[in-house]
Amino acid sequence: MTPIDPPRCTVALSGLLIVAIAACSPSQPSPPQASSVQASVRDGQRSTPPAKPLLPAPENPDPQTTAQIEQYLNTLAAQGFARENQGIWIQRGDTLLANHQGTTPLSAASVTKIATSLVALQTFGPQHQFVTEIAAKGPIENGVLNGDLVILGGEDPFFVWEDAIPLGNRLNELGIDRVTGNLVIVGEFSMNFETDPATSGTLLQQALNAQIWPPEAQTQYGTLPPGTPQPQVIVEGAVQVVDSASANRTLLLRHRSRPLAELVKQMNMYSNNMIADMLAESVGGAGVVAQKAAEAAGVGAGEIQLINGSGLGEENRMSPRAACGVFLALQEYLNGHNMTLADAIAIIGKDLGVLEGRPLPANAVVKTGSLNYVSTLAGVIPTQSGLVWVAIMNTDGDLQQYRTRQEVMLQNLMGEWGEPAEVVPEIAPTAWKKNPGSRIEVVAQPSG
Repeated sequence: MTPIDPPRCTVALSGLLIVAIAACSPSQPSPPQASSVQASVRDGQRSTPPAKPLLPAPENPDPQTTAQIEQYLNTLAAQGFARENQGIWIQRGDTLLANHQGTTPLSAASVTKIATSLVALQTFGPQHQFVTEIAAKGPIENGVLNGDLVILGGEDPFFVWEDAIPLGNRLNELGIDRVTGNLVIVGEFSMNFETDPATSGTLLQQALNAQIWPPEAQTQYGTLPPGTPQPQVIVEGAVQVVDSASANRTLLLRHRSRPLAELVKQMNMYSNNMIADMLAESVGGAGVVAQKAAEAAGVGAGEIQLINGSGLGEENRMSPRAACGVFLALQEYLNGHNMTLADAIAIIGKDLGVLEGRPLPANAVVKTGSLNYVSTLAGVIPTQSGLVWVAIMNTDGDLQQYRTRQEVMLQNLMGEWGEPAEVVPEIAPTAWKKNPGSRIEVVAQPSG
């Protein structure tokens, strides 16, 4: 199931997939700190990184770039959008190119997801997999589990039809065709981006039995490898959500999620709020994300203020400087794992998702955010003179007008900077190794 993000601050229901995208005083500038490694990564091999560029001090930006930004701000002002509602930070290496309210926290919208990405990866690692366990409570005889089927949730934020259907097939292979008891949900279990465990349990009950598949399940079944069986596990009881499972159970299967780096890439490509909020909760909540992201970016705590991990809500605030710092810190972290930003964030012109069709600089690696009156953009742009790190926060205005003016400004700047003649390896995708083999492990073979 592919998560899709609408452009405005709405909640869209498409089948069973729910996604939505996305006043404090400015903090005092903190001393510049090292915050990026721009290492060349080719074929999984990391070259020796150069010295870390700094997150520069906010004074003395480049006059030529500043003139372009002033023109941009004047254009917005002529359309009725106040200068104090706009924030911009642009740097190349440790050279500041432009700063307009760069240290002022403004509504970040889904650029918030970059902070969530960084802290989740730092906490768990790129190859981390969330584990969901399946157990039997009762004997299994002649294809019948005389008791409950127990699901032990493990905070997997991307468990969908395509995971549940193979799970049902594995239960059939273990000799379970019918469950006389309940489908018992324990812990943090989510399916199809539904955070309510009872709703997720109902979806799983449907997925295990092809005879009661809704149309969405049938559609997603068509994306599985040809010849995939249709499971026939009939759960006769109800979906039951409990706080803890009894010890009197037999563990049958372990289902491992996609690797975290893959989850993060999907989350950012499609700006999936549910994945982002679940990842933020898994590391301790929005406050932890804000604190750790600010530390990694080398900015004061006041420059990142979050109420969730997704950016849904104008109370999620980040300064443009902090947004660039988080990107630099994420690049540094990924370089340490022989990866780049392109392994975790969408590439303009290469990846599917919410950025398809937007006329942004080719091969830039960026995250955008959208609320009804907010449009934000942050990331890195390859140019003939090196990588340029950009953050734009437009608030309290018109979403579409903001987007259009961002695109025009960046294309004008690219006219000065120039596009590189070839792909820049520092932000090109790598051949990082995903965990091979089946993600469903048989723990115990029923003897009945």
